[in-house]
Amino acid sequence: MVAPPAFRLPDPGTISGAWSARLSDDPDRLLLHADGVWTNRGDFLDRTAVVAGRLAGAGLVAGDRVLLSGPSSVDLAVAHVACLRSGLVVVPVNGGYTRNELAHIVADSRPSAALVDQKGWKEILVGLAPELRAAGTDVCWDDAPVPNLDSVGPADPALIGYTSGTTGAPKGAVLTQANLLAGAESVRQAWHWTAEDRLLLCLPLFHMHGLGVGLHGTLLTGGSAVLHQGFDQHRVLGDIGSHGCTMFFGVPTMYHHLVDDSEVGTLSSLRLCVSGSAPLSPLLHGRLRDRAGISVLERYGMTETVMLVSNPYEGERRAGSVGFPLPGVELRLAEGTGEIQVRGPNVFDGYWERPDADDQAFVDGPGGRWFRTGDLGSVDDDGYVSIVGRSKELIITGGFNVHPREVDDTLAAHPGVSEVAVAGVPSEEWGEDVVAWIVPTPGAPPPTAEVLRDFGRNHLAAHKLPRRVVVTGSLPRNALGKVLRHELREAVSDE
Repeated sequence: MVAPPAFRLPDPGTISGAWSARLSDDPDRLLLHADGVWTNRGDFLDRTAVVAGRLAGAGLVAGDRVLLSGPSSVDLAVAHVACLRSGLVVVPVNGGYTRNELAHIVADSRPSAALVDQKGWKEILVGLAPELRAAGTDVCWDDAPVPNLDSVGPADPALIGYTSGTTGAPKGAVLTQANLLAGAESVRQAWHWTAEDRLLLCLPLFHMHGLGVGLHGTLLTGGSAVLHQGFDQHRVLGDIGSHGCTMFFGVPTMYHHLVDDSEVGTLSSLRLCVSGSAPLSPLLHGRLRDRAGISVLERYGMTETVMLVSNPYEGERRAGSVGFPLPGVELRLAEGTGEIQVRGPNVFDGYWERPDADDQAFVDGPGGRWFRTGDLGSVDDDGYVSIVGRSKELIITGGFNVHPREVDDTLAAHPGVSEVAVAGVPSEEWGEDVVAWIVPTPGAPPPTAEVLRDFGRNHLAAHKLPRRVVVTGSLPRNALGKVLRHELREAVSDE
């Protein structure tokens, strides 16, 4: 077992309260940049109060759920913070989701409002739930008196993040005000993040990496961030210099594109480059060191826990390892399986209205309750933690989670497919590729990856669609008929 360093949450123990206290100091200091305009701390806080009044005027009360989705913008950040300051529970949603995927989240979380800037979503959401109040992230509703802000407690729910498991539909992980604060405070300490830092943030603000680390950390430290709507390697490399950025957070896919750019040396001006959401290959780690003169800091986290483990800021950032437990995090490897199990103030207490899932996700052990990550790990003689596999079948591609069964069910409806199973195969660019093994329908030509992607596009987000297709005569199964996905992956690895 790896014990945590000493750790204390900042006062008042809530993420919204800590933000307000930090940003109230020096209100003229620059905070967020988007669309060519800077917003300072004072203006940002004032805008959150106005939006909080509008939400209250629309009848929303503490504990109500609010769907939030849109390209990265100051409006979206304001709406998010206004919700948390009001005691509302944010449900961040991937803008690439289809109607079917939205329908599940709406039915499960039962939101009272949706603040979305995705094309056609307002009509879809109102069709799914006619009582839903829908607006853009600018929340252009009537002004109303500002409610009592930042009055929630540490244990009050703040965010429900939907994450795929190994079976069934996505589950909502309920993170409290204290969970979110612990996640941001742990990386603030570990990465020496200060108000002098400026982050270039092109990660989406529905994902824990971009939202729970990038935005939350910026607001907690009182630093500043340059927001990009999506990843453009040329713009990233240009804005690092023009805006005086000191940090960049990305996923391996982004670094794969950056390392081959002629201007990749620009990254050497940053004091910190972080990679997460998918494994960074040792080969890519080495190429970035050789071509850009940087040692990327790789870390490990989950929707249910925010951040857990990080390579050191000072000391060796070991390729192929995710480092050491962050402040406040306790980590152990389960005897016999090597499953990584964790606990700490950042770890959620359970899934939204899913006691059955909670029973499987947690285990009692020495000192209390431990969360089962489903990841298999090892700890070397120097204490570095490495992820060696997953007990779950979850695929992580480009930093996004993909549940194989959901893709199986969609592709199986294609007339040219008799049987299908998808699995994740290591990819230097994406972390893992979604690969589909298909047994063709007798007498029909096997569909290509392009054909299956077109077929599934109306049912699945783009990151869930297969990048490759392998045609086979049969799928490997055990005695009970379950497909052995690990054998599919191993067959490709041996090629």
